[in-house]
Amino acid sequence: MVDAEDLDAVVLAARSGDEGAFRLLYRTQQPALLRYLRVLVGEDAEDVASEAWLQIARDLRTFSGGWDGFRGWTATIARHRAMDLLRSQRRRPQASTPVELLTEMSAGDDTADRALELVTTDAAVAMIASLPPEQAEAIMLRVVVGLDATSTGKILGRRAGAIRTAAYRGLKQLAARLGQPAHPPPEQRRSSSWTGPVTTSAAHALKEMR
Repeated sequence: MVDAEDLDAVVLAARSGDEGAFRLLYRTQQPALLRYLRVLVGEDAEDVASEAWLQIARDLRTFSGGWDGFRGWTATIARHRAMDLLRSQRRRPQASTPVELLTEMSAGDDTADRALELVTTDAAVAMIASLPPEQAEAIMLRVVVGLDATSTGKILGRRAGAIRTAAYRGLKQLAARLGQPAHPPPEQRRSSSWTGPVTTSAAHALKEMR
């Protein structure tokens, strides 16, 4: 796995026309973009991702920034392409995998600790897609794409505080469906926006986010 500092250099090389660097950026970012797009457009995710990467390749020379900025930039492009598709088809986002696949897990499977780990599976993506849109996107952009609350807010046109609240509420719902709630981190318990429990792993993950 390439660390963030090395990826900053890879982004710079790709901007200069290095095809190998661009391929590395694609391999690194594509899985996260696909999971995010599956929440937005379901089975059309791969087609939308392909359109997004065509634009990314075309406009990369105009991009200014490192790896963190690149992740936000590509997520923004992917979201715009997804919204274009949804407008053209006049339909709501839909998940490609039944959400019941996650709820069938037994408590003996340490479901609370696995709530966020399972975000990489189709079943987890389907469950997240069933959340209110603002919660689903906040979780996917923060947990899967790896953006901070400020960058996520810029993409979604919302304040960082609203993004954090949406992510917590969405993770709380996931924890409830998995049947094993836990306490939130101390700073969130003090917040007036907190409305209930969240999984231990979810709380820790969001506590560590920037």
